[in-house]
Amino acid sequence: MFHRFTLALVACTAAPSLAAAPASIAGRWKTDDGKGIVVMTPCGAKMCGHIDRLLIKQPAGGQLDARNPDKAKRGRQVTGLRIYWDLAPEGEVWKGQGYSPEDGRYYKAHLSVKGDRMTMKGCVAVFCRTVTWTRVG
Repeated sequence: MFHRFTLALVACTAAPSLAAAPASIAGRWKTDDGKGIVVMTPCGAKMCGHIDRLLIKQPAGGQLDARNPDKAKRGRQVTGLRIYWDLAPEGEVWKGQGYSPEDGRYYKAHLSVKGDRMTMKGCVAVFCRTVTWTRVG
């Protein structure tokens, strides 16, 4: 009887180590098009991302979220805007929600990190787009 209990205890403690956790997405990332820097940080138990700064010339008064589907949000600044939220690890990727101020679309986001590169796949219905960002210091 003791032997069965010991085997069961070993099996229960070994099981969690089989699940692979995704690499951390925390940090500063330069967008694939070189237009901005996005910072990924914890927000509660999950991760979020916001636009830290734009690397392009902005109009007087700053770049606005002009293409947002919600007309009430079109006057807000893009710098500081949260564009990822509810990101949680799932297998070897991070899954959550995203928003693109360039086209005003919300999408399901899948993020994964390998070295200094983060690949993001965003899907709206059956249409998906993948981009790769680079970690910056």
